[in-house]
Amino acid sequence: MAIATEIAPEAELRNPYQSLSRYINREQSWLEFNKRVLQEALEDRHPLLERVKFLSIFSTNLDEFFMIRVAGIKQQIAARVVGRSPDGMTPTEQLFAIRRAVTELAEQQRNCWLDDIQPKLRAQGVYILDYEELDDHQRAYCKDYFEREVFPVLTPLAFDPSHPFPQISNLSINLAVVINDPEEGELFARVKVPAVLPRMIPIGGNCPAPEEIQPERRHAFVWLDQVIAEHVDALFPGMAVTEVYLFRITRNADVEIQEEEAADLLRTIEQGVRRRRFGAVVRLTIQHDMPQRIRDLLLANLKLNPEDVYEVRGPLGLSEIMALTRIDRPELKDPPFYPKAPALLRHARTSNEIFGAIRQQDILLHHPYDSFQPLVELIEAAAEDPEVLAIKQTLYRVGSNSPIVKALMHARDQDKQVTVLVGLKARFDEENNITWARALERAGVHVVYGLVGLKTHAKIALIVRREHDGLRRYVHLGTGNYNAGTARVYTDLGLLTCRPDIGADASDLFNFLTGYSRQTRYRKLLVAPVNLRERLTWLIEREIAHANSGRTGRLIFKLNALVDPAMIRQLYAASSAGVQIDLVVRGICCLRPGVPGLSENITVRSVIGRFLEHSRVYYFGNDGAPEVYLGSADLMQRNLDRRVETLFPIEDPAMVSHIRDDMLEIYLRDNTRAHLLQPDGSYIRAQPQQGARPIDSQLAFGAGHDLPPE
Repeated sequence: MAIATEIAPEAELRNPYQSLSRYINREQSWLEFNKRVLQEALEDRHPLLERVKFLSIFSTNLDEFFMIRVAGIKQQIAARVVGRSPDGMTPTEQLFAIRRAVTELAEQQRNCWLDDIQPKLRAQGVYILDYEELDDHQRAYCKDYFEREVFPVLTPLAFDPSHPFPQISNLSINLAVVINDPEEGELFARVKVPAVLPRMIPIGGNCPAPEEIQPERRHAFVWLDQVIAEHVDALFPGMAVTEVYLFRITRNADVEIQEEEAADLLRTIEQGVRRRRFGAVVRLTIQHDMPQRIRDLLLANLKLNPEDVYEVRGPLGLSEIMALTRIDRPELKDPPFYPKAPALLRHARTSNEIFGAIRQQDILLHHPYDSFQPLVELIEAAAEDPEVLAIKQTLYRVGSNSPIVKALMHARDQDKQVTVLVGLKARFDEENNITWARALERAGVHVVYGLVGLKTHAKIALIVRREHDGLRRYVHLGTGNYNAGTARVYTDLGLLTCRPDIGADASDLFNFLTGYSRQTRYRKLLVAPVNLRERLTWLIEREIAHANSGRTGRLIFKLNALVDPAMIRQLYAASSAGVQIDLVVRGICCLRPGVPGLSENITVRSVIGRFLEHSRVYYFGNDGAPEVYLGSADLMQRNLDRRVETLFPIEDPAMVSHIRDDMLEIYLRDNTRAHLLQPDGSYIRAQPQQGARPIDSQLAFGAGHDLPPE
């Protein structure tokens, strides 16, 4: 096969984009993604509490962006790194570009909350009140609540020559309190808003609302920090509190683990999680009325520069408005959604019925449209089945109260051989995973933590069962985590199979993860960092060879992120050879589509909606003999080179056609949820052409899921 000629990394774009880099900046692309999330909050077509949800997600995303990406850029600047990112920007240039974009987005967020969503919530009888709006009854309730529930928890921390500046934890809301002491003059103290209490306090009282909103359907809240500020003088008896200002800090949370020096990886991860609470500060968020002298005091003691300060109107930490989505107002939310069980598993309850259905044929699962419960039932059945000898599974983000983990512990109680590889370094899920790892170990499960230097991100479960004709291996491979909670809101794909070649590969993969192995060849699986990059490269080159020979070259990739420069250059080469390429990339995309002479045959779209698009699909047209791979890997350096990832083939022709025609083509025709990436890195929302019917891919997949299963 002819090897594609790769475009040189230093090559520049031709007109009309000559001044642009060949790559979109990664950080700017991520901010564009979060901007699309914010746009969902701005959309009146969503029910009000769904708009609140998107606004909260936007804030949570931005917090994580600062904790990880901005923190990393600031470390580069501190280390005097002079290298440039693939798009040509220095760390300092990236930081200033981030500040400009974030300032604009934060203002849009505040306008959306204060001027749009909050007034509309009030019109529906849902009030988020400022303290000065409370009536006498509500103020009396808040005073009593403060004295009973809040005051005993608070700890004022003074700052003066005999008291060092207090340690301030990541993402905490704090009060900067200015006190006038008759003897000492002006003093400063910090009071933390306790995270153990609800940030939004439900209160009663008479709140005006349209007559059709019955009293029992009205809800009123006041911010906890405002209640504390109103009564903060109780913490400083004999003093005069003269000023109170809110502030919030964001710290570096990217814990670096030196595995080679860690005798106990579990303990090292635990220590790293504790350190995360007090990593270097990367952002200070303040309310706009904080005077300069208080800003200067905070900047000096937090070791920040003025450009690290972000002023906001309204409340700090809007991620916590997610609590509003738990109120009982169904008419302000999306209609209920009911996952269905695949036909072959709909009536399978016993282990013989479940394993018999998988023996009958491979089963494709499409979550959340297909229920996650069959997976839970599979592991539970394996735990009880006397013919099952062993269960092996990877766990990355399992969530709390995991039925999968409980089933694995029960399997060990039933004397099965149970091996679990726990991905301890699942960012922001480490504490939960540590808890489950300890519980599994106490139950007698063999718990391993993967390979030194490689995060295990693969999603695979292997069940070994004795049957009349010998041992048979049943395998589940997926694109998403074994998490019953996220399976209701993440779109993912999975395969249940008992094919011997897949089973043999699964055994080899677990031996690679748990023992000593230099396995370099797999029968069917593509495994990073072993052969995944090499194989994907070969498959793209095959499409280029088809196009160069006058045949049809076709690629459709659906993934979460496209960052890897080598893969981007190869896709540019494929476009230049005439391969038609359609990419569905939910988040970061550093490839510029539609550039003449470089990427005119590439389109990129992002789908944002009720469900988080999480599945990864790699479709290779192969001149009419298509191949499809599903799996856990995005096209990023970390996924291809520094993680254990798997892609698995779909080889049933009917299933391949279903994925292409009934899934991928629907995404490509979406003219409602989709946003189209432009050559300059911006996105525009897809619109139905005149006379064309609107197509919402998530609604199309979820058709018929508005009624409970029979």
